[in-house]
Amino acid sequence: MMVAARELQVQGELRYDEPMSRHTSWRVGGPAETFFIPASIDDLANFLVELDADTPLFWLGTGTNLLVRDGGIAGVVIAATSMLRHLERHGELGVRAGAGVPCTQLARQCIRWQLGPSEFFAGIPGTVGGALAMNAGAHGGETWEHVTALRTIDRGGNVHDRSPDDYDVGYRSVRGPENEWFLEATLRFDPDVKPSMDAMKTMLERRKRTQPLGLPSCGSVFRNPPGDHSARLIEAAGLKGYRIGGAEVSTKHANFIINRDAATASDIEQLIEHVQTTVREVHGVQLVHEVRMVGEGNS
Repeated sequence: MMVAARELQVQGELRYDEPMSRHTSWRVGGPAETFFIPASIDDLANFLVELDADTPLFWLGTGTNLLVRDGGIAGVVIAATSMLRHLERHGELGVRAGAGVPCTQLARQCIRWQLGPSEFFAGIPGTVGGALAMNAGAHGGETWEHVTALRTIDRGGNVHDRSPDDYDVGYRSVRGPENEWFLEATLRFDPDVKPSMDAMKTMLERRKRTQPLGLPSCGSVFRNPPGDHSARLIEAAGLKGYRIGGAEVSTKHANFIINRDAATASDIEQLIEHVQTTVREVHGVQLVHEVRMVGEGNS
């Protein structure tokens, strides 16, 4: 049964059959059955309370590191980043950041406040919420190294205060209480480390030189295997520039797959699988993708 049949009362915006290609950095993806943009945390909580318990629910950030299949997403997609943009000091060495704050904004503000090391956040595409969900990192830094407290919301609309001890965190991996989503995090920085705006600008310039930032992609597709780099393995396997449909392994950075020419999600998923198969055959290494794949394929 469609969510619309219940005539849910909201202050935010409800859309139906919303193309997910509008909300992913790859610019692909079929429609979301129901797409909800809450106006506030109370609006979100009330919506969750009213929602049928068996309705599938997907929490959307900025759509980086995400592949939505061409058949779209059944149930409800919640897009709450626009109302989770608060960013404030917390004590002498801390910051409280909403899950919707872009990581680049977090880096810039922490540098202004002289809180470090924080420059690496500028190398993470997407938001604080997405960085929390996968322990994103860049330039030797990782998100959860700085987390001291969290606030989440569960499927029933209840808000929880959590500590890092409630989570099992690894390399690009985070496991915690089921059916909860991040609302904000409190981060703590090192009193002996002063960040540098120049260092951040150098990181961003290097990123601009070495990554295909002007084309639709999800950022790095694969995790780096122990002691090596996925990009090196992919390039050494002769896959730079390899295409399936409109999807292409970037000639600028081999760990990027770009939407070169009206790619479908199926093109991208097939190319991911081809890269994994080829690297395994050539190098004996099984690459693990970072990107999250959701939704249904076309029948």
